[in-house]
Amino acid sequence: MARRGSRSSTFERRAVRHDRHGRAGRSAATGPHLPPLKNRIDTFDMTVAAAADFLRATWPEELADVRFEVGSMPAGSQDTDGVARWWTSPSERRVVLYRLPIQRLSKLHRDDELHQRMMIESCVFRATAELIGKDPWDLGPDRFHF
Repeated sequence: MARRGSRSSTFERRAVRHDRHGRAGRSAATGPHLPPLKNRIDTFDMTVAAAADFLRATWPEELADVRFEVGSMPAGSQDTDGVARWWTSPSERRVVLYRLPIQRLSKLHRDDELHQRMMIESCVFRATAELIGKDPWDLGPDRFHF
C-alpha cells in the first residue's frame, strides 16, 4: 500500500507556464478566438504592396526594376505647395510614399476603411504615373470600370 503524499516513479511533472515572477508563457493578446489586431501602419503597407503588385503585373516592362518604399514623413524643407505625399526618382527607379501625409492630410468625404484604401491606391497610381511619364488613368484602365 502506497503512502499518501508519496510519489511513484512514473510521476511526470507538469509543464510550468510561467517563471518565478509569473510572467513568461502568456498567450497572445487577442487569443485564438479573435482576429489579429490590425493597425494603420500594416494596413498602409499592405495596400501599397497590393497596388504595386497590380501595377507590376499590368506594366511588367516599365516597372520591372522599380522599388516601392514607404516612409513616415518627407525629410528636409517643405515646398510652398504643402507637404509632399510621395517622391519619385527616375534615375534610381524608386517611388517613396509618405504614410503620415497621405493618411492625415487627405480630406476624405467618408472616413472609412474603403475610402482610406482608395486614397492610398490613388497615391500609388499617381506616383507611379509620374515616374514612368503616363497618365494615372492609363495605368489601370480595366480597374475602374464597374
